Amino acid sequence: MSKINNHQELEVYQLAFTNAMEIFNLSNNFPRTELYSLTDQIRRSSRSVCANIAEAFRKRRYRKAFIAKLSDAESEAAETQVWLDFAFNCNYIDENIKDYLHLQYDFIIGKLVNMINNSDKWSL
Repeated sequence: MSKINNHQELEVYQLAFTNAMEIFNLSNNFPRTELYSLTDQIRRSSRSVCANIAEAFRKRRYRKAFIAKLSDAESEAAETQVWLDFAFNCNYIDENIKDYLHLQYDFIIGKLVNMINNSDKWSL
């Protein structure tokens, strides 16, 4: 593993950030009636994946804290998938977009689980 100096260099962070921005752009088209419910929730959870990865990276010297933050990121990624299901079932996004983003979040979750399972390699 090459030396990573900050969370922005992590592939999983970059992927999570890209997907959060994709969700932001998609959610701009959700109805105004969803502004304080689905729109807010899906934006919050997708952004929280990124924030928790950043926090985890800074807590690498404390293995349990590192794992806890990565676990939070994993949970937020799964929550984002739930909101994608709602967006699809409410006909706000099409099936191809939902499936694509679900796969992206499955990949993110897999990377987070791998980091958790190999947390000793990330310790300072």
